[in-house]
Amino acid sequence: MPDRSTPATAALPVLLADRLGPRVLIPLALLTLYLVWGSTYLGIRFALESYPPFLLAGVRFLGAGVAMYAFLRWRGHAAPSRLQWRNAAITGVLLLGFGNGLVCFAEERVSSGIAAVAVSSMPLFAAAFSGMYGQWPTRRETIGLLVGFAGVIVLNTGSGLSGERLGAIALLTAAMCWAFGSVWSRRQDMPAGPMNTAAQMLCASVALLGVGFASGEALPAEPTTRATLALVYLAVFGSILAFSAYLYVLKYARPAVATSYAYVNPPVAVLLGVLLVGETVGPYDLAGMAIILAGVAVITLARTRRAA
Repeated sequence: MPDRSTPATAALPVLLADRLGPRVLIPLALLTLYLVWGSTYLGIRFALESYPPFLLAGVRFLGAGVAMYAFLRWRGHAAPSRLQWRNAAITGVLLLGFGNGLVCFAEERVSSGIAAVAVSSMPLFAAAFSGMYGQWPTRRETIGLLVGFAGVIVLNTGSGLSGERLGAIALLTAAMCWAFGSVWSRRQDMPAGPMNTAAQMLCASVALLGVGFASGEALPAEPTTRATLALVYLAVFGSILAFSAYLYVLKYARPAVATSYAYVNPPVAVLLGVLLVGETVGPYDLAGMAIILAGVAVITLARTRRAA
């Protein structure tokens, strides 16, 4: 699952950003978010052909984290303090460890499209967890929560998740951990700017690799070419490029625009799964996706109105 709260801009070409203004770069960045983050679910499925789930996620974030951290230090960014490392470790384990690790685990049991639809419930849990810090949902947000959770129920009734309870539990747990980590991290002393993402990926990779090796997983001796290319794609495009695009949009566009990927990623993931690997989508899957996205839309519009 992509990191929605702490993306990085360090990987964006500086000269390109200087020469092209937001009018050009914002549409390009949005297109990157829609296609790349929507395709990462299928990328995980391809990588799972050779790599076990937790080691897959661990290797992905270790490679991306080391590359990003080295680049940032070379560019003169300050290293995180001890407290910031601790907070980055907690957030990284919640968002990338539980969040992405459990998505990889679940995709051994369910299709990539269904996984994307289930993960789209994350904003619902985030709105609910915000109440722990005094930001209780408004009446409109409460309606959006009820609608969205009704969609989760529909998705788990007669869809591709109905016969895979372990996969369903893993996906909903991933969404809840990602949501809580996002809410919790906003109130902590985190590393500055893109160093936040690099630190989180490094910390999460240690946890994921530890879980993977402790559970008996092993790196493949002869991985397929497609699986290895998928792993590289996830690390470079999913963990660096898309994060960079997200932070750029978040900086120069309204939040409602920056978070619009939440509506686009599930249909993109479902479409790619159907077209490229022949995944099937049933009426309950489509109905659950539509209801969940309707609930997320109600919450987003309510928050935008309240902020205005």
